[in-house]
Amino acid sequence: MSFLAPTRLTIATRQSRLAMWQAQHIRDRLLQLYPTCDVQLLPMTTQGDELLNVTLASVGGKGLFIKELEHALQDGRADLAVHSMKDMPVDLPTGFCLAAITEREDPRDAFVSTHSSTLEALPAGAVVGTASLRRACQLAARYPHFVIRPVRGNLDTRLKKLDDGDYAALILAAAGLTRLGLAARIRYALPSAVSLPAAGQGALGIECLQAREDLRAVLQALEHPPTALCVRAERAVNRALGGDCSIPLAAFAELGGATLRLRALVGSPDGKRMARSDVQGPMGLPEELGARAAAELRAAGAEQILAALKT
Repeated sequence: MSFLAPTRLTIATRQSRLAMWQAQHIRDRLLQLYPTCDVQLLPMTTQGDELLNVTLASVGGKGLFIKELEHALQDGRADLAVHSMKDMPVDLPTGFCLAAITEREDPRDAFVSTHSSTLEALPAGAVVGTASLRRACQLAARYPHFVIRPVRGNLDTRLKKLDDGDYAALILAAAGLTRLGLAARIRYALPSAVSLPAAGQGALGIECLQAREDLRAVLQALEHPPTALCVRAERAVNRALGGDCSIPLAAFAELGGATLRLRALVGSPDGKRMARSDVQGPMGLPEELGARAAAELRAAGAEQILAALKT
């Protein structure tokens, strides 16, 4: 598809420091591709940013971080929005599309603590904070002697709570810490055998209106095909199981040559029940691989775990 280089673009973004970094990163990428384009940011406060005293699962999920940005796309105040892929609902509203998925940063979870260099060295009863049911589930399964407690707020707020002594440790996304120049806070990155990442973790997604074919062609230049294949497979697991942030679900794909390996799990919030899958297939069929992984999870008891969550 041929297209004209854009003359002006506006990026809708949340106002948190990490979201602003992500939007500025995409702005810089666009300016490298289209140096004469005027690229502006439209910082916004979303409902998800305002509800800090409750868990996301109890108030509608991570889509609360996205709705206001989509309104800005719909009414023409912005042309595109930048999201962490792990925060994006698996099904976008009618009229919206993912125009590009960018190259992934470190997808692992990170152990951050002022008390200890490892999880194993923390004492029984240590309070470990996480905003993710997925992380909490896996931590509880492996370390039942810890107290797993929710922690909300932006990254700086969470780290302050750690430094103030409210928590012995936090489990955070390594990508966010790295992007904000806080990699020194990471004691170590958790191997996927300990904490399997969320679908899309570490990757950025660029959303725009489906009808904007001109813009979609422009944004396609930001796509990183290997990352996009992995993320598509991961999100297919989530979609097949009706996944959102109220479900402790992990899905992580890795590309090796022409083969895609996809590991996934579903667990009960207390970590006492876990269903796992590990499948491989050709890289050109990521959605089919995701469907296979979901079928394996169901065969391993995922349906029963998910049904118990709804009661």
